[in-house]
Amino acid sequence: MGAPVPRDVRARGGFQRRLLLIFGMQLVAVGLVCLMGYYNVAPAAAVMLLIVIVSALTWLATERTWRQVSTLAQWVGNWKEGQADLDALQPDRLRQTDGDIATLARGFHSFASRIAGYNERERNFTRDASHELRSPLTVIKMSTDMLSDEAGLSDFGKRSVQRIRRATREMEALVEALLILAREADNGQGEQEFVVNDVLRDELANAREMLHGHPIELKLEEPAAFALHGSPRVFAVLCWQLIRHASQYTGQGIVQVTVLPGMVSVSAAAADDHEASAPGQRGFEYAIAQRISERFAWPLSLHVHGGNRYVAEIRFPQPLPVSA
Repeated sequence: MGAPVPRDVRARGGFQRRLLLIFGMQLVAVGLVCLMGYYNVAPAAAVMLLIVIVSALTWLATERTWRQVSTLAQWVGNWKEGQADLDALQPDRLRQTDGDIATLARGFHSFASRIAGYNERERNFTRDASHELRSPLTVIKMSTDMLSDEAGLSDFGKRSVQRIRRATREMEALVEALLILAREADNGQGEQEFVVNDVLRDELANAREMLHGHPIELKLEEPAAFALHGSPRVFAVLCWQLIRHASQYTGQGIVQVTVLPGMVSVSAAAADDHEASAPGQRGFEYAIAQRISERFAWPLSLHVHGGNRYVAEIRFPQPLPVSA
């Protein structure tokens, strides 16, 4: 003898049959009531009342049958990875489970389990990758620091060390941005209340060092000041990506960072004798900045005015006042 067929598989299709039975009975009942009215067995008022009663009973029966679908739909609508109990989707947890509903619940349970497993593997990978990527960069930084202290190093060697140091810092910033994007379920990375202006001053000091040797001048304008509750490191990485993108857009000239009420803008203008990048070529840096802004709900927009003026704006929906 073959293996027994699961009960929910045998009952598959029962949901449709139950609905067919309900509406079939309604059709028969309404037909009988109409015949009673046609042959004057019952007055018109009684016929209308019976039709209303039959329709109400049909609605109640349908609502009771549909309740399982509504329960499952509500659970799916409220489901967020890591914030709900996957076992709630087990068919034996649903009262009077129909075969079709049980199959749908089991399918979504399997799908949600795969997502949870994928995110768990992603978190493990990013944790390990963070160490594996940062360790070689740390070795390179220490080696360049020791090499720069070597006596008798030629001017060419010193310039090479500086280029290696800047490239290492750029690589660190890129690795950090990619790791931020890879942490799908970890948006609160060291959240705290910080002053945007203070973080920008530090970030521009680092940016000037990384852009050393490029014909780019960085300026910070502070007509306003505000604070945020979030990760200052994520904010700094976002701003650096926009500064670098603006620097690549203009090639040379001034890149200005301006703090406005609830907003930070990064603007640049291409020099008269320099051909700016095409506005459609937004580049890898802007793509990273846009994904970070979407992840942390900080709307980002980019405008190019007059064909040569670049303006990127980050808006913060919940800015905080700067305490004295």
